[in-house]
Amino acid sequence: MNMMKFGLLSILLLLVLLIGFYQGYSNDSTTSTVVQPETEPSLEETIESEVTTSEIEESEEEPEEESIKERVTQVVEDALGLFVEDDLHVTAIGDSLTQGVGDTNDEGGYVEIIENTLKENLNEKEVTVNNFGKRGNRSDQLLKRLDQPEIVSSIEKSDMVLITIGANDIMAIVKDQFLDLDYDDFAGEKEPYEARLNEIIQTIKSKNSDAEIFLIGLYNPFEKPFSHIPELQQILRDWNEIGKRVAEEEENMTFIPMEEIFSHREEVYAEDHFHPNKKGYKLMAERVISYVRPFLETEEE
Repeated sequence: MNMMKFGLLSILLLLVLLIGFYQGYSNDSTTSTVVQPETEPSLEETIESEVTTSEIEESEEEPEEESIKERVTQVVEDALGLFVEDDLHVTAIGDSLTQGVGDTNDEGGYVEIIENTLKENLNEKEVTVNNFGKRGNRSDQLLKRLDQPEIVSSIEKSDMVLITIGANDIMAIVKDQFLDLDYDDFAGEKEPYEARLNEIIQTIKSKNSDAEIFLIGLYNPFEKPFSHIPELQQILRDWNEIGKRVAEEEENMTFIPMEEIFSHREEVYAEDHFHPNKKGYKLMAERVISYVRPFLETEEE
């Protein structure tokens, strides 16, 4: 296995960029049932001013005027033609991507887009979506939160559980080993991460064995600024392969890939260059909806 030794300058730049994406990963405090996106801290504004803007080309063309809700609803109407016999309960758990960090309109990211879409298309049914996204959560922290009464109650009632997790596990390794970062540091953590991910899934199933679980894959925000470090791409692929493997081994579980819809598309990132912006979350919502289609669709009687 090839070793990757980062220069000190590259490592410091990597940390400057990553801190905006994963800030607060070590925080493991209790959250409310519906977590609202946090206000971006002033530290991130400082970090943004230090990032070389020439490394990331800004898209100067503004998208056509249309709300996220209108666009995604149109996708659902055209692709799904949904008819659902019963009311629908969805639980979303995970990190900042579930919370919706980066959505400048404070609309809750991809989870709220999906909620608005389902409610508009299933207006004769009761649709409940509980968002327990928490910025910075690692897999070990999410596992602990699954014992919180409000999360347990939501999972027990759920028809569907959406999960984003894993990015902050990678960040934890970068933080601990940044002066002598080596691919083997990540390789040695793959097995423990897979064990924690399996435990998360089994914990959910112990509370509701009938719920359909959708694990949302990771994307690589380092393509542009760190294209000279190909091992970073391999690390993300390794983590995604773990998610795919866990999903394949479980009933009522699906892995949803996200990597290609963010690849080489700077216009889908927020100002921190890591979280999705409004357009990025719209793409996530469209992808998730396309994968939950077989679960949501029923034969109209």
